[in-house]
Amino acid sequence: MTAAADKDRRKQAAARRALELVRPGMNLGLGSGTTAREFVDLVGEEVKRGLKIVCVGTSKATEEQARSLGIPLATLDEIPELDLTVDGADEIDPELRLIKGGGGALLREKIVAAASKRMAVIADSSKLVQRLGAFPLPVEVVPFGLAATRRHIEQAIADLGLAGPLRLRGEPKPFVTDGGHYILDCSLGAIEEPERLGEALSTIPGVVEHGLFVGFARTAIVAGAEGVQVLGDPH
Repeated sequence: MTAAADKDRRKQAAARRALELVRPGMNLGLGSGTTAREFVDLVGEEVKRGLKIVCVGTSKATEEQARSLGIPLATLDEIPELDLTVDGADEIDPELRLIKGGGGALLREKIVAAASKRMAVIADSSKLVQRLGAFPLPVEVVPFGLAATRRHIEQAIADLGLAGPLRLRGEPKPFVTDGGHYILDCSLGAIEEPERLGEALSTIPGVVEHGLFVGFARTAIVAGAEGVQVLGDPH
């Protein structure tokens, strides 16, 4: 088995374990990214077998996938509280703090997670880290005043003793999120205090959201060479 095939197998195993958390009648948040896509496919199979649920997608791509599978969709205006959201992550630390947003859907992902009674993260074991930050931290910003916002972000990072280049995703033709914003990817190496960095970024005018998810995930379902392990609350 190739390394890529093994990674796909692990993603599928994590997604299948997460399906055990889904109950009939749930309002369910559907995440974005490659591992979450596996989960959405499994939910689609269960819906075809008669599972009655209503789902909210965290991205336009997820909504399109769900719609193609016949999964009933709603908006958070229609169902403002969800029972469960299952989503992927780019990094997971031992306290279940996350970096998300590698696919560019961090704003909607965080809104959906915040609307949920519970968030479960699914991933392969390569996403487990002792300290967040090796994966570049996405920061979603409005296009207006980009240079000024970037300068403020650089200062906030420096004030916390962090350093690293900031790259406008997609430059010279910037990547545009579902919300019409840009993303600055911050290569920080190691983030000692994710809470403090998140708070500092959130106070900057022009910053829409950042990819630090602290206090959101209650469960992480991680598939590795030895099988699937569940971190945090298994139920």
